[in-house]
Amino acid sequence: MAQEKVLAEIIQTGNSKIKSARIVIQTTPSGVFSILNNPKRHKEIDGSKTITANISGPDELVLGSKFGMKMHLGVNYRIRNTIVEYKKDELIAWQHLGQWRWRYELVDIGGGATQVTETFDGTYAPAIAQIWLNLRKAYPWTQIAVAKTLVRLKAAAEVK
Repeated sequence: MAQEKVLAEIIQTGNSKIKSARIVIQTTPSGVFSILNNPKRHKEIDGSKTITANISGPDELVLGSKFGMKMHLGVNYRIRNTIVEYKKDELIAWQHLGQWRWRYELVDIGGGATQVTETFDGTYAPAIAQIWLNLRKAYPWTQIAVAKTLVRLKAAAEVK
């Protein structure tokens, strides 16, 4: 019997600069959050496949934490992120110099399950960064990456 393919649900936000998707993960919010707030696990769940290595940061992120990543998107580069939104087991978001955000919202839906919504939010980016995002056609590409990240997060969190 073929295994059913797991997909995240794309959410239409009504804003072309905000790309979201959601998925239900069969574990508690704390189980999901323990992956999201550990930058050493971000490469494991990265649906964009641009993270090549974690290079700096604590084992557990909190508001104001900084962490660095080696990245590859056409060229190799490094990025330094800062946690800008945080509520343990419910919300975590980070941004880098470009100021766009990656946000994860977790909702306990009972029965040991968690609904996770990931959002790429480009509305915080200054005008020069907006130009770069548009030239690179980042928004359509990021919509797919967000959904793929949630599928990878589900697989990582549901490992028995």
